[in-house]
Amino acid sequence: MKKPKRAVRESGMLKEYDFSKGVRGKYAKRFRAGTNVVVLAPDVARVFRDSDSVNRALRALTRIASRQRRKASG
Repeated sequence: MKKPKRAVRESGMLKEYDFSKGVRGKYAKRFRAGTNVVVLAPDVARVFRDSDSVNRALRALTRIASRQRRKASG
């Protein structure tokens, strides 16, 4: 049995989309401040449950890499 086609307005939006209570530019200031979204692979996400744990691990790795570069050049 086929699903009925959804009605699309001239704007390309489906009729059931209702933005009448939307607030224009609500997140604009936050967006301008800058965001950096990184999507983790599922196996990595199981280890790093939140952004704090990812940041701690990356900072530790950065310190280790920095020491390694100093040893190699000195």
